[in-house]
Amino acid sequence: MKRFLLIFALLLIIFCDIPFMEGSTSTFTDGGIIHGKASWYSHCDRGTRRHTANMEVFNDRELTCAMWGFDFGTIVEVTNIDNGKSVLVRVNDRGPARRLVRRGRVIDLTRAAFSRIADTRRGLINVRVTVKSPIE
Repeated sequence: MKRFLLIFALLLIIFCDIPFMEGSTSTFTDGGIIHGKASWYSHCDRGTRRHTANMEVFNDRELTCAMWGFDFGTIVEVTNIDNGKSVLVRVNDRGPARRLVRRGRVIDLTRAAFSRIADTRRGLINVRVTVKSPIE
């Protein structure tokens, strides 16, 4: 019964456009630009599944990301605010975890994507996320 309720709640969030990020410290500006924190995840991390939310096999060497609020396949540009470096990634997973979103985390990048804009030893960076190619 608990599993059913959890699945039902997740489906409501995903399909009914319930404001998942309400109360977060990330900020949306005019034009769909999102400011917040980015982290990275890898197949070595505990809890990382073999498949992403859109059922692709997870590969941390690809330039992909986990993000709420965008359709799978959407291309977003993630810019490290501290050094100006940016990377284009494709949304193929959902995340970060809700408790982390409330703390300002807006996107989880694969290790390959994160390493293009920052040293992976940092773990968290301040970013600007801009939609480049929404799915129609």
